[in-house]
Amino acid sequence: MMKGVYYTKVMPEEDGQRLDNYLIRTLKGVPKSHIYRLIRGGEVRINKKRAKASSRLMESDVVRIPPVRISSEGERLILSDSVRARLTASILHEDDSLLVINKPTGMAVHGGSGLNFGVIEAFRHMRPEAKYLELIHRIDRETSGCLLIAKKRSMLRAVQALFEAHEIQKTYWTLSLNAWHGKKTTCIDVALQKNTLSSGERMVRVDDAGKASQTTVRLLENYSEACWLEAKPKTGRTHQIRVHTAYIGHPILGDEKYGKSCPSKFRPELKKILKQRLYLHAREIQFNLHEKQYRFQADLDAQFDHAFQMLRTM
Repeated sequence: MMKGVYYTKVMPEEDGQRLDNYLIRTLKGVPKSHIYRLIRGGEVRINKKRAKASSRLMESDVVRIPPVRISSEGERLILSDSVRARLTASILHEDDSLLVINKPTGMAVHGGSGLNFGVIEAFRHMRPEAKYLELIHRIDRETSGCLLIAKKRSMLRAVQALFEAHEIQKTYWTLSLNAWHGKKTTCIDVALQKNTLSSGERMVRVDDAGKASQTTVRLLENYSEACWLEAKPKTGRTHQIRVHTAYIGHPILGDEKYGKSCPSKFRPELKKILKQRLYLHAREIQFNLHEKQYRFQADLDAQFDHAFQMLRTM
């Protein structure tokens, strides 16, 4: 569907939003690369003036949007009853400004890269009356657990500011390869460098030239060939926990990117279970905002719990 030039007025809940993020949400179905070309070409204007992708919008600003072909893919999005039920059951908390879910493993937080939809698109589709739904942060597609979604722009900005100030406490659980030895708690402090391969795949490696990264890891339970770990990242680098645990000899089970294959001594049925997912779970997230303490915990899914039971019988 082709739309001609039209103008939108920035609403109060959109105040402070970046122009590129505003357009990505407004122009559903338009590739991000095309949106950035429109901005660079000066076809998108704020109050009749050229703007940058990073320009911050203010309440009552008028945004000029040029003719653009908008895919009706979003309108055709059909969610199965099972997906709807799974996401509805995943809700841990909801109030007028914040939605917290226990994100299922295998579900991306947003669409793209061949995916028709992610968690955020699904919730927008399920709640067409919602004026505002935005991801506050992201977790990997393969990771399960706590995910925060803002229902108001003010909440988005406030919590993201806490992330930038490192005032959000996140706790992850992992099932990792190899039995644990030595002190039960250790702090991994090695820099990480992010690289993008020619295929577009992101890879992270330990590199002194990279960004400072710290994760505190504590043993929760030991097994003959594996261990259950608690990981608390002090920084928020891409794939940080996955790379840090692999660095100390305890790659996360099911991690095909940074891990290793299961030992031959693992029973066939256990190997099968461990190949079904990445055993990394965002167990808890907590922060203080406006003199109120927020703390959310996400329970493990049946698959993760089953792997526990089998490791305990080795």
